[in-house]
Amino acid sequence: MAADALQSMALKAVSHVKDNMIVGLGSGSTVSLFVKALAKHVKDNKLEIRVIPTSLQIKLEAESLGFKIADETLIPSTDVVFDGADQIDAKFNMIKGGGGALLREKVLIHASKQTVILADESKYVDVLTRAVPIEVIPYARTHVTSELKKMGAQPSVRSLEKGYPFITENGNLILDTTFKKINDVAKMELELKNIAGVMEVGLFSKHADKYYKAKKNGFVEVLTP
Repeated sequence: MAADALQSMALKAVSHVKDNMIVGLGSGSTVSLFVKALAKHVKDNKLEIRVIPTSLQIKLEAESLGFKIADETLIPSTDVVFDGADQIDAKFNMIKGGGGALLREKVLIHASKQTVILADESKYVDVLTRAVPIEVIPYARTHVTSELKKMGAQPSVRSLEKGYPFITENGNLILDTTFKKINDVAKMELELKNIAGVMEVGLFSKHADKYYKAKKNGFVEVLTP
């Protein structure tokens, strides 16, 4: 994906941010790019905003750019949240959690008055096919694994380069889980969350308000469900 298309997408998306807003920030490289564009937007327009990051990565970047970090008690007052996605299907359902922040991202998306998703065109597909990240408390790892296998799924504990298990910022494990087919995203999201020990699921059936699609030709398309 051309850097200018991603940059253009970020510059267009910042127009959603107005003075005195509380802005939620997802995680990942696309959000990192957006935060830099947001810093310029805030400075050029002399805006006063506060941000609520979902990951330490984005929090550190936001702090370095001079943003005021809002306390998590203000999550219910979030005006708009910006986030990326691993896959977005034709019905605007998503798979998220490649960076491991799915639980906090879902909390912000459900709490915010408005959600804006930023992704390059390769993330837009007809049907969801990626492995679904499932955040699980370590105590329930074997139980959840067993239940997923009964559903015909293939779960795998996410690991770091040297083989150590990936631990989320909530102290949990991620089971990257492959399904033969996901027919009903909303239904499967609920079924997975009903397994004891599952903290959150990387299936996002709640639609965003706007989806920005950065294209290889440099153009940016804005989609509304």
